Amino acid sequence: MRRLEPDDLREAKIFMYYRVVRGWASKTYELQTADVELLIYLDCRGRFRREDFDKGTIIYPWDSKRWEKLRREGWIDVWRHRNHTTRKYAIFQVSSKGKRMVTRMYRILLGSEDMPVSRTSAFYKNKTYTDKVYNRAIDEMIKDKEK
Repeated sequence: MRRLEPDDLREAKIFMYYRVVRGWASKTYELQTADVELLIYLDCRGRFRREDFDKGTIIYPWDSKRWEKLRREGWIDVWRHRNHTTRKYAIFQVSSKGKRMVTRMYRILLGSEDMPVSRTSAFYKNKTYTDKVYNRAIDEMIKDKEK
């Protein structure tokens, strides 16, 4: 496998619209931006323990209920339950719902999928100033992909 170089990433423009795609994902899936980034981090780790989750949250705004919220809403699944005799801890993984979100973000960033701009889009109603700004940024992103 060929090693990626900085010029490869620059040419693909992966980080050019990262904030727009992250904002879209957090609004569409009703997550905080820190939760979206944390799910990307955990998806890259594969299987993880609760301790790994805690290490991953160090750089994000503190939220004591983040773990339970992500588990309750189905973003994190148990891969192996704890057994009090032989297994000292449970092992978790990002759920298929979370993997679909992360994969979709990657596809949008790589340009193989367009960002949804239909009436069902989370930003379509333009209720707030932020929605209007994101709509404008999404339009710019779509125009740039056409060049």
